[in-house]
Amino acid sequence: MVSPGILLVDKPAGLTSHDVVARTRRALGTRKVGHAGTLDPMATGLLVIGVEGATRLLTYIVGADKTYEATIRLGQTTDTDDADGEILTRAAAATWDSVTPERVSAGIGALTGAISQVPSSVSAIKVDGRRAYDRVRAGEEVVLAARDVTVSRFEVIAERSGEGFLDLDVVVDCSSGTYIRSLARDLGAGLGVGGHLTALRRSRVGDFDVADAVTVDDVVEEALLTPAAAAARVLDPLSVSTEEARDLRHGKRLTGRADRLTGALAAAIDPNGVFVGVVERRGADLKSAMNMPEAAG
Repeated sequence: MVSPGILLVDKPAGLTSHDVVARTRRALGTRKVGHAGTLDPMATGLLVIGVEGATRLLTYIVGADKTYEATIRLGQTTDTDDADGEILTRAAAATWDSVTPERVSAGIGALTGAISQVPSSVSAIKVDGRRAYDRVRAGEEVVLAARDVTVSRFEVIAERSGEGFLDLDVVVDCSSGTYIRSLARDLGAGLGVGGHLTALRRSRVGDFDVADAVTVDDVVEEALLTPAAAAARVLDPLSVSTEEARDLRHGKRLTGRADRLTGALAAAIDPNGVFVGVVERRGADLKSAMNMPEAAG
């Protein structure tokens, strides 16, 4: 049986996140595989995958901040807000006179910080139990509610002019739940020329980096991070004794030990370096918020 762990995969374009999960299942010979955050088929980059008991850690990874590298095409809109859709509009030549560097910078500034964002109608958000993109494909009109997100960095690193369009290569640091397609759409709308996404790559999820990822063809058990190593990247590590580890696994509280936590949660690690589980404060005590199967490392 394959050992539990966290796998970092560099997803290629053209595959869905579910495709990568399916390939991982086949490569490792297990059904118990999940991922922490969907990437569109067009997108490439970091997919964080949990295997066996380490799937329990995904809950604590999915909400991590992320970094994306993207290309925004100003001057065209599509029905999906990205290059996989049909072009709906092209900016008239006269509208480009007002697209100055100053206005582009101001538009980016308006989309930086704490913002309210309407996700693309073809996102993976569920509406009454069905994915929004499935409803759109079925001919339904879908309007999703705005959500509050944080864009801590939205920086243009290169630009290229074309016939009737302007491409901006950007880097975005953002909170979980931010849609880069929506940033492209909203930047173009604010400038009056329209916009959509032509390339997207996720390079970071929390403390996990795509530089450490393997390709879908190189998925082997040896590529797995142990649960302990992965948990230490997600949460503050907390050393516990053998007796404390046993108590936590049996659902007992560690009486009067809450002062050992510096944050809301911590990863309890036993003297053998084995990840016991996630602990939290409960009054003056520590208790398990999630326990790993005992065989996990």
